[in-house]
Parts: sequence; C-alpha cells; structure tokens
Amino acid sequence: MFSRIANMFRVPDLRNKILFTLFILLLYRIGSFIPAPGIDVAAVQALRESSDEQGGILAFVQLFSGGSLTTFALFALGIFPYITASIIMQVLGVVVPRIEQWQQQGAVGQRKITQWTRYMTVAIGIIQATSFSFLFNSGAAVGGGFVLMPKFNAATVLLVVLTLTAGTALVMWMGELITQKGIGNGMSLIITAAIVSQFPAQFSALQQNEGWTAVVAFIIILAIALLGIVFVEQGQRRIPVQFAKRVVGRKQYGGQSTYIPLKVNQSGVIPIIFASSVLYLPNLIAVALPDNGWGNSIRNFVNNNLVDPTAVLYLVVFGLLIVGFAYFYTAITFDPAKQADTIRKQGGFVPGIRPGPQTERYLARILTRITLPGALFIAAVALVPNLIMTALGYDLAGHDGGLQAAGFGFIGISILIAVGVSLETMKQIDSQLMMRNYEGFLAKNK
Repeated sequence: MFSRIANMFRVPDLRNKILFTLFILLLYRIGSFIPAPGIDVAAVQALRESSDEQGGILAFVQLFSGGSLTTFALFALGIFPYITASIIMQVLGVVVPRIEQWQQQGAVGQRKITQWTRYMTVAIGIIQATSFSFLFNSGAAVGGGFVLMPKFNAATVLLVVLTLTAGTALVMWMGELITQKGIGNGMSLIITAAIVSQFPAQFSALQQNEGWTAVVAFIIILAIALLGIVFVEQGQRRIPVQFAKRVVGRKQYGGQSTYIPLKVNQSGVIPIIFASSVLYLPNLIAVALPDNGWGNSIRNFVNNNLVDPTAVLYLVVFGLLIVGFAYFYTAITFDPAKQADTIRKQGGFVPGIRPGPQTERYLARILTRITLPGALFIAAVALVPNLIMTALGYDLAGHDGGLQAAGFGFIGISILIAVGVSLETMKQIDSQLMMRNYEGFLAKNK
C-alpha cells in the first residue's frame, strides 16, 4: 500500500496534479471560514446552534457547504447552485430541442451547455443568497428569531448577496481548475471535501452526547455500509455489442465486440437530493403559517411526521420519493431509443436481438430491472443507518435532549458520495500510473 502511495509522487506530472488539487481544496476550506461582510458573528453562532436542532433541507445544504452556510462565510452556498443548475440543464435537454442538439454535437455542444450552466449557476446563486439572507435574518428557516445583519437594509443585503454569489462563482471556477489541471472531477472533489470536513465534529458530538459505545457502534455500521456501497457502486450489467465487418476499398473495418456498461446505481445520489428538496417543502410552508389555531396544528403534524427522521410517514414518503426520482433521473440520463439508434447507425447489434425497436425494448427492459435494486439501495443508505442507531437506543432524532438529527440525518448519503468520488479519483490515478508502468491502487496482487 505504501509503495503504491510512493508511486504517485515518483511521477512528476502526476505529483504536480495531486499537489495542485490539494492546494485548491485547501483554499476552498479557508474560504469556508471567512465571514461575509455586514454579518453579526454572535448571531451567526446562535443560528448555527439552532440549525443543529432543525435538520431538514438546511442540514442537507449544510452538508454540501461544509458547515459554512450557517456561518455565512464567503463560500456559504458552496457548490449547491452549480449542482442545481446542472440538474436543470439535464432535465431541459429532454424538453428543449436546442439543448438536445447541443448534447449531440460533441465537444462544441458541451462547451455551450457548460457556458449556460455557469450563467444559470450565478442566477441561482443570487436567488439563494437573497432567500437565505431574508430567511435567516427573520429566523424563518430554523424557527427562531435571529438578527444576522445589525443594519438590515438594501445596501447590506446587496453586499451580502454579491459576496455569496461571487463566492459561488469562485468555487465553480476552482472546481473547473481541478478538472482541467488537477486529478479527478473538481466539482465532486469539492463536495467530498465539504462532506468529509464535517466528520470530526459529528463524531465528537456523538461521543459527547451518547458516549464511546455509540461511536464504536456507529463505526461498525459505517464499515458495513462502506462495503455495501463499494460493492453496489462497482456493480454493472454489461450489454454485449457486436459490430459487423465492413469493407471500404481495400481495408476492412468493424468486426469488433464491446459492451454497454449499465450501472446498478445509474442515478447516483441525485434522487436523494430531489427527494429531500420535495420533502422539505411542507416544512417551509409550515413555518410561514399562523402561530395558533389551524396553523399550529399543521406545523405540529409536519414536525412530527415529515421532519422527524424516525417517523413512519417520513420513512415511507422519503423512500418512495427516492425510488420514484431514481427512475425519473435514469430515464433522463439514459435513453434506450437514442442508444439503440446509435448502435444501428454504427453497424452494431446486440447478439440475438434485432437492431432498431427490438434493441430499444431490450435495453429498456434491462434498465428497468436493474434500476429497482439500485433505487432501493440508495434509499436504504439514506434511511437504514439512523434506524439502526435508533433501534440500539441512541437518540439521533433529537428527543429528550439527545443528539440532533442535523448531525447524522445524512451520514449515509455522505458516505455514498465520498466513496463514489474516491473510487472515480483512484481510477484516474490508476490509469496515470499504469501508463507509466507503475502498479496502481486498484491493481490485483499477483
């Protein structure tokens, strides 16, 4: 293992890429602790403590911002606006013909999609920065009264919005720099860095509230989840494709065989993001209702059934939303009709299946079958760890003064993202090492 780590730094080009990536990630973490101008630091600390008791979409955004959201740091919004913009562009690619044409134009079309994704990221950053400024200053986001801006006027709000939006644009640029000049996918690595940075504080809170026994039990659960995630993330169904031989002039082309890799978890963690956003809408509406009468009744119902991660209704609704969005996002990212048409145009065919509509139906049937276990898997990753800890008697839902759900409500999602990004980065490092006749991390011992 140590010899393979040393191999990474023996190759000058690879060493420079790794050091550059680490340097950019360090700058990102530094920017996550520098507060925006015009913010009351004492009020921010009170807001942070209150948000730890709330959970919901605030805790989910906290996950992607590395804890910098409730400190209103320069990078408070993190990479979340870019994620939202990327998802919107992918969805629009299905319904907008122009974007669909860009997707089919290769590198030229991808540059246009990237450019519009940047514009949309800035627009979403402005909207989110403005929304969080008003919600947090009024306490509506966490159900408490906080005055983050002592001088809450148009000039102060504009300054904060510009700062947070510029921070989002800077994070997006840093991610693109890592992708171009570093190693791995820059956006994914920034998300992973933000997530991993929360682990020490989460384990410290667990030890203080529940003791070392809970820490050991949680580590065992994470180890089991880690093995399951690696197994499923690496799992794929390979559809064989054979290309017919063609003679052009005196040369013969084709006659090769390849395969289409269909991952078991084709949609990644996107269904959880969609499901969490939809599930938080009732909570966002409830905090705006009257404090007494029917408004208070609705708020209590939402808090007891759609916010508490151990409530039966929460588990059922959240699980069904994850499965539904898994099928939805998989249908967007992989089109059996388009794939079958591409295979036909290239002179290929699936052995035993006729090109055209039969290939399309064959691919659609296989995709439907493997999406279900993948969707159930990510739903289990999102829900089971908290259920197990609750069954063992540890209060992760925040009842009776126990550990709050905000710290651990998305621990399974954290591991899923971190493992997926780590595997992809290790594959890139392996490919660089194998090109230079070095043994990589994923190489099998002889």
